[in-house]
Amino acid sequence: MPAWGWVVVAVVVIALVAAVLIYNRLVALRNRVDNGWSQIDVQLRRRYDLIPNLVRTVQGYAAHERGLFESVTEARARAIGASAVADQADAENQITQGLRKLMAVAEAYPDLKANEGFLALQEELTGTESKIAYARQFYNDQVMRLNTLIGSFPSSVIAGTFGFREREFFDIEDPVRAPATVEFS
Repeated sequence: MPAWGWVVVAVVVIALVAAVLIYNRLVALRNRVDNGWSQIDVQLRRRYDLIPNLVRTVQGYAAHERGLFESVTEARARAIGASAVADQADAENQITQGLRKLMAVAEAYPDLKANEGFLALQEELTGTESKIAYARQFYNDQVMRLNTLIGSFPSSVIAGTFGFREREFFDIEDPVRAPATVEFS
């Protein structure tokens, strides 16, 4: 075989090896993008499951606290509006009972647990939002690498031949960029 024949064979072998390497890199990046999206999905589902459970917990405690304050407030209003001694005594007894319950709650839960529940809700939401942000950043980094490889020559030829397509970045709108807010009504 002439020397130029060996050069042609070497060029073909180098081209095939390069094509295989590029193809394998495209597959690896595609899998990393898919994994990145999977992680975003896991965190979003975690948020979807977490928020209602924590909100119900906090609202359940807040409802108990609200009921206690309402009973004390009602007893106070009755005491202020009482015209007979018996009505006044009854109202004062209810205030005393309500205050005892309030003091028991305060002793058992120095921060009234509603605060701790709310802080736990905030902490969990912040943690989840941070995990979503990290997963989104990882995903977008992998998408950028994949899209760059797909758009670059000679990998664009391999990508086009084997059906690799550019992926979209996971970019959220500005109002959603702030941590999730929960309103108690």
